[in-house]
Amino acid sequence: MMLTTELRAAVCRVARAAGAEILDVYGQAFAVEHKADHSPLTEADRRAHDCIVQAMADLTPTISLLSEESPAQVQEARRQWHRYWLVDPLDGTKEFVSRNGEFTVNIALIEGERVVWGVVYAPVLDVLWEGGRELGAWREAQGARSAIRTVPHQEGERWRVVGSRHHLSAETLDYLAPLGDNLELISLGSSLKLCLVAEGKAHLYPRLAPTCEWDTAAAQAVVEGAGGKVTTLEGVPLRYNKPEILNPWFVVSASE
Repeated sequence: MMLTTELRAAVCRVARAAGAEILDVYGQAFAVEHKADHSPLTEADRRAHDCIVQAMADLTPTISLLSEESPAQVQEARRQWHRYWLVDPLDGTKEFVSRNGEFTVNIALIEGERVVWGVVYAPVLDVLWEGGRELGAWREAQGARSAIRTVPHQEGERWRVVGSRHHLSAETLDYLAPLGDNLELISLGSSLKLCLVAEGKAHLYPRLAPTCEWDTAAAQAVVEGAGGKVTTLEGVPLRYNKPEILNPWFVVSASE
């Protein structure tokens, strides 16, 4: 399968369609359930999932798909797949429930253990990011599309560090301690944190707290397309389709 410009544009439209489903629920009263891991679940998660699953089956019927809301047997089956779509239909459900607008739709293409392309769409902001390691990266907002690049930290300037609104762990604070007061900490939810590094508005995003593969894949593709990197604390690029769906701790940064 060729990842053509036309296919990428079509998947971006799918992300926007899922975003419209989310906004429909966002604009009214909704119930909040909790999964076995205590994470929240709403009608918006389900509707975005159904929208993406159906649309991608029509668009790329030969490519399998794993979503955060897929049944457990699909998560098991993905270990046999070489190429598949990895989806978080509503990344940042806590932000959705809080109604702060900081949630996204994430769709990524995985080949082997690497993410090759992804799209992140923020429905409330109506901003879309898409990109891949050998493809470049773009931001679409208010009808305008512009290329984005990471911006490395320069000696003498304050570090702009982005952190989780809900998961700023003690380990993360310890990691940042060597920077002392020479940093500006920006709190955000969902994949918006990685996108902020991708578009050069932050230098660093350390994540020393739990995440799953569907949380990071699409935005990692955008970061890598923008010239940045998403690596483990040992400096190895974040990998996918591992036996365990949980990610190791990682750091998002601009390449020097």
